[in-house]
Amino acid sequence: MTTKTKFKRLTVLQVATINKPIKPDLGYGPIETVIYNIDKGLRSLGHRSIVACSADSCVTGEQYVTVQRSLGDYVRESTPEQTKIVKMHLSKALERAEMGDIDIIHMHAWLDYIYDGVFSPLLPIVMTLHVPAEDTGIKKDCYQRFNTMQNPSMHFVAISKYQKQEYNGLANIITIHHGIEMQDWHFKEKPVKDNYLFTIGRVTPVKGQDKAIEVAKKTGSKLIIAGYVQNKPADQEFLESLRGSIDLFVDIAEHPADKDYYEKVIKPLLDCDKQIIYIGELNREQKKQWYGHARATLFPIQWGEPFGLILIESMACGTPVLAFGEGAVPEIVVDGKTGFVVNSLDDMIGAVDRIDSIDPRECQRHVQNRFSVTSMAQKYSELYQQILDEYKISVSHGE
Repeated sequence: MTTKTKFKRLTVLQVATINKPIKPDLGYGPIETVIYNIDKGLRSLGHRSIVACSADSCVTGEQYVTVQRSLGDYVRESTPEQTKIVKMHLSKALERAEMGDIDIIHMHAWLDYIYDGVFSPLLPIVMTLHVPAEDTGIKKDCYQRFNTMQNPSMHFVAISKYQKQEYNGLANIITIHHGIEMQDWHFKEKPVKDNYLFTIGRVTPVKGQDKAIEVAKKTGSKLIIAGYVQNKPADQEFLESLRGSIDLFVDIAEHPADKDYYEKVIKPLLDCDKQIIYIGELNREQKKQWYGHARATLFPIQWGEPFGLILIESMACGTPVLAFGEGAVPEIVVDGKTGFVVNSLDDMIGAVDRIDSIDPRECQRHVQNRFSVTSMAQKYSELYQQILDEYKISVSHGE
């Protein structure tokens, strides 16, 4: 259902990433998922949303095709052909931006191309900063150039207060948390919880799957591990280091999450005598089934996570989170109400006994009130309008 908005109807061009397609049921694709959600949220508020993206995408608003296929992964060998595809994507997006009907551009990457003047439309730009400052490739001593660029208006969005602090020195930056579509995540008033812990995320040392295994073993809990393994030597080596601690490896990616999914896929794995089970990468439909039946989702991160979609996905399903208080975690999980934010492995082990004190309804309400697609889109809409109002004033004064 479309929600009426008090704001002027705007035409927003999102210049998407092309690592993976922009579509609703991805496995691992956090940035692409956010782009899809923003597009859907803007449409629900009555804005015209156009997404410049690959042809294998499937968006809610208008799709403007720039290249035929996404590149396929976040990690790949850089080749002249791939560089050519990226430049074609940006060139086509620039053509669309200059057709005269776009009010504002929303970008999610390509900061270096803006810095080098490759992508420089004469329109206001909002840039969502999805990654830590050190991963942008832009050094802090270059921030001043961004702060004084001749672009009419360049505004940045951090995805958490924690991340905003990392970009200290960058002007025109505010915080807007991610949001998810609540109706896409199963929630039952009286959920039936099975006796297992769940952890999901890219399989890599900083995500802490080894810590989750330790929690499970020291509490005697069954643990289901899900996640994508990138083609990085360090990640591949990490998975190999876990093999001796994982009792069963099974790939369930081909099983559709239909009405029989619990009986056909989940229950047999929970009933088997294996304690630590790795089930591979999951799409959204599969994820919400595993979230929904878990006692809790473990989030034992070993780094400053800028946000963590897993946190709000789990809570939206009524499943509490046990997480280390790194990065943005304390902004997202309410300690003692929607899970437990802890500082040590021993504290996480102790928190397992307290899971049942968390009300699943409180978890779901927290996401509904703070991290919905509507809330996120409303904040972006307010930012767009503020930028455009300022832009019109500067143009009228000949600046």
